[in-house]
Amino acid sequence: MAYLFVRLTGLVALQFAAAANGRDVQRLLVSWDAQWYAGVAAHGYGFDRLQPDGRQLFDYAFFPLYPFLERIVGQLTGLTYVDAGLLISALASVVAAGGIFAVAETVLGRRVALIATVTWAVVPVGIVEWMAYTESLFTALAAWALLAVLRERWTLAGALACLAGAARPVGLAVAVAVAVPAVMALSARRRAATRQRTASGARAAVPASAISPLLAAVVAPLGWLGYVGWVSAQTGDPLGYFNVAAQWGNGLDGGAAFARWTSSLLAGGSPGSGLLLCLGVLTLAGLLLGCLRLRLPLPLVVFSVAMVVLAFATSGYFGSKLRYLLPAFPLVFPLAAYLSRRRTATAAAVLAVAALTSAAYGASWLLSAGPP
Repeated sequence: MAYLFVRLTGLVALQFAAAANGRDVQRLLVSWDAQWYAGVAAHGYGFDRLQPDGRQLFDYAFFPLYPFLERIVGQLTGLTYVDAGLLISALASVVAAGGIFAVAETVLGRRVALIATVTWAVVPVGIVEWMAYTESLFTALAAWALLAVLRERWTLAGALACLAGAARPVGLAVAVAVAVPAVMALSARRRAATRQRTASGARAAVPASAISPLLAAVVAPLGWLGYVGWVSAQTGDPLGYFNVAAQWGNGLDGGAAFARWTSSLLAGGSPGSGLLLCLGVLTLAGLLLGCLRLRLPLPLVVFSVAMVVLAFATSGYFGSKLRYLLPAFPLVFPLAAYLSRRRTATAAAVLAVAALTSAAYGASWLLSAGPP
């Protein structure tokens, strides 16, 4: 309920801001990438748009799970595909919140879990959770996949990671977060079986208990690999997806473009913004260190680090970096743990202020010129 209250607060703030500016809320929530997803849902892949600067933008840049679900929901309900996307995102956000709560409760306790779930809702870019974008769906898949790993339900973890890989390019982070502990569990089980068989004098063999983590490690990246391979086949280019992404400005460059942008701000373009950006990066590093200090389980740390690396190693639209990090929910756990040690009234007041700030920021963000 707390999660829904925060999101409804953001929606109401957006409604007032949109009305004051003569804008339509529904159009704001289904703008930019949402239209591309709806186009894939309606017509399949193969559409491209030539930009004035000569870039050719293909819809192959958008992974297939979300538009596939849009098509199904749209056909079952009669909704337009963009409205089906809004419904999917709203429902998925609740599932994601439940997954975040379950993961946090498992590793840090119920009080921290409640605060962590609300903290994820009040992040500045939280409005995206109810846009016709993939963040909520991806976060739901990631959270429940990681919970499955923590509970050693390897087959389920691998299947959810596979779906996450079909939802977003950063689905690879979920695959790695599942595969690494799966391989470690496989190795541990084989060593244990070897010791038992050596002690008994029996012939060593792969234990049946090792099959499920092995299967998880193999299945986890298949959604991502399958789509990237399909795009290669469609374009006749082994690097087809990566070349398509580069046309969108989302090529992997190890963070060089982000560093140049930051330097340009500090050097005179907007030094105040540059300093704030540096502060944000330092805060992000602090949150990662906080995850380590909390001794979060390896899958959560691997997932968080992979999400941060992928967000900053791409040359994409810099204003979207916060959105790219939205699914990295373990990053809010250090903040939640800190607030959990404060009095309930203090924690509630902080979260209430954060919710109002998030609502105001989300509204101004969507009313700006560029995509979120």
